Amino acid sequence: MLQRGMARYITRRLLLIFPTLIGIITLNFFIVQLAPGGPVDQMIATLTGQDTGGAASRIAGAQSAPQASQMQEATQYAGAQGLDPELIAAIEKQFGFDKPIHERYFMMLTDYLTLELGDSYYQNRPVIDLIVERLPVSISLGLWSTLLVYLLSIPLGIRKAVHDGTRFDAWTSGVIFVGYAVPSFLFAVFMIVLFAGGSYLDIFPLKGLTSNDWDTLSPLAKVGDYFWHLALPVAALTIGGFATLTMLTKNSFLDEISKQYVLTARAKGINQKRVLYGHVFRNAMLIVIAGFPAALIGVLFTGALLIEVIFSLDGLGLLGFEAVLRRDYPIMFGTLFCFTFLGLILTLIGDITYTLVDPRIDFETRET
Repeated sequence: MLQRGMARYITRRLLLIFPTLIGIITLNFFIVQLAPGGPVDQMIATLTGQDTGGAASRIAGAQSAPQASQMQEATQYAGAQGLDPELIAAIEKQFGFDKPIHERYFMMLTDYLTLELGDSYYQNRPVIDLIVERLPVSISLGLWSTLLVYLLSIPLGIRKAVHDGTRFDAWTSGVIFVGYAVPSFLFAVFMIVLFAGGSYLDIFPLKGLTSNDWDTLSPLAKVGDYFWHLALPVAALTIGGFATLTMLTKNSFLDEISKQYVLTARAKGINQKRVLYGHVFRNAMLIVIAGFPAALIGVLFTGALLIEVIFSLDGLGLLGFEAVLRRDYPIMFGTLFCFTFLGLILTLIGDITYTLVDPRIDFETRET
């Protein structure tokens, strides 16, 4: 009965994935398309000499605002005075803006149904190729850092809960507060200065996921080279991310330890480890497992962005960030599609994991 209910729940969730993807993409499509500063505006700014340096200048604040604010009389684009209308029409056609917005929207949906994500405006390559090329970096950062965070935080949180109020709990709380207060990218800068030839030691590499001679290495040496390059960025993400999960685990266990069934089990003389891992663990860990998909997606898309920049790692976070700044719409929506789909799948996997921790969960009564 439980397996049948779980199967029905999984089926409902799978059927909801596609409408959810369409809804998120639709909302972002119209918000982005209606915002000023699109690819046509950027091309016109480049042709008229108003482009002051791309993404960096947009963050710092371009100085061509007075020029751009002189709105044209014969065209809808800022700064387009003096340009041939036929040239502007050719630019619109190049980026697909010669069609009305609703037609562009339905064309995009049709392409996405066949997993055709289009070509990048500026890199002249299929978006799917760019995503596949950058995916190993993001998966490596997200997977290993998330696994290390969970492997470090769960045992530490359990031990803090068992030894609550002791000296061990006090000094580890100090370490955790430092990890919570300092962002991951500051740890990254500190480790670069200390271990990557900044001022002291030169132990770890500072660029890329593998060495230039990776193809010539033996299989064992390839594995070592891979983790050698990942050591600093993964360590920075782990140090910056373990604090919240550790305290969440501790508080979950403290809440369960004080409940009546634990006191009764102890009164009956049941072994401490059996009480802790046989009963308390599965109840306390539900809330921890619930945060796994969000933690992984957060590392993949947001947490690893500055780490990718600092360590010169070309991942999906950096790809999406550059696309947003340059208004490279195919990459923007392609990465959004992939991350949304991955997030929905990971959430479903998290729900399935619930039953592995606590088989008492009834999926028949679970809302989708």
